[in-house]
Amino acid sequence: MNKTGIIILAAGNSSRLGRPKQLLPYKGKTLITHITSEALQTSLDPIVVVTGAFAGEVQDELKNVRGITIAYNQYWNTGMASGIVTGLSKTLSLQPDIAALILAVCDQPFINAGLFQQLIVKKDESRNGIVACAYSDTIGTPVLFARRYFEELSQLSGNEGAKKLLQRHKEDLATVVFPGGNIDIDTEEDYQKLF
Repeated sequence: MNKTGIIILAAGNSSRLGRPKQLLPYKGKTLITHITSEALQTSLDPIVVVTGAFAGEVQDELKNVRGITIAYNQYWNTGMASGIVTGLSKTLSLQPDIAALILAVCDQPFINAGLFQQLIVKKDESRNGIVACAYSDTIGTPVLFARRYFEELSQLSGNEGAKKLLQRHKEDLATVVFPGGNIDIDTEEDYQKLF
């Protein structure tokens, strides 16, 4: 069985928002509860949530959610790369023979289980090692990486996200369309636009 896991990056300090975006309510759930519940509706395993700035609050929010693993990123303030590295390390400790993993962020409110499934199907059909979401003239998260990219992911540093790998390996990249993927929450204004 080709196992695919997911790393949900939820370690940021929401500096531009001024409060934890992970805990913003939307449609009756917080953003972090929404994305974890969508992941739990799929075959993704393990489901690793990387915490950092608001680790206590996020862990508290997820305390009754079964089937996820929380990984604390003590270096969260060094940038996004540390969250990817923390999540990857935890994923491999839980599932050493994992074939692929999806990187997702918690502030895209239109993420759903079907989108995660599309990434997996596209990988199997295209045989490409990277499958990213396409929206608003860009490509980005959620993004699936085959195991052959784990080494490069583990070497990211600072504010480097995984986008660097998408640019470096265009020949091995497939995409799926993510309607609403361009909606993410960085500021209070972004959040208010959801309603």
